[in-house]
Amino acid sequence: MRHNESLLQQGCFKWFRLQYPEYRLNYFAVPNGGSRGKREAAIMKGEGVVAGVSDSILLVPSNGRNGLCIEFKKEAITFDENGKEHKGKTYQSSAQKEWQVAVEKEGYQYVVIRNFDEFVRCIEDYLGRK
Repeated sequence: MRHNESLLQQGCFKWFRLQYPEYRLNYFAVPNGGSRGKREAAIMKGEGVVAGVSDSILLVPSNGRNGLCIEFKKEAITFDENGKEHKGKTYQSSAQKEWQVAVEKEGYQYVVIRNFDEFVRCIEDYLGRK
């Protein structure tokens, strides 16, 4: 995960734990990304790491769903030849899309979150507003 996505995820986790302390053990990150050496990657694959798993998972049934899977994708900022800023989106990999289809088929909700406000709305819609 890129650094800016990491900062977004950290802020979202901090907010979640303050707002929903009763679910602090039910919402966790999946340390599936990052660069690793070949040996460590082989060990993790043998231990069951699956490409495409969402960045975090909330294991609380709600709204007819078994749980909530959250993928963090920060807005991409680029600059044109005149130095003008342009905001775009980063997208899911094919492995992430495949994993999304698999978990939705089993009754989980899957969302892509691009900013803090989206995260708050998503959690409040899923668990109910505090």
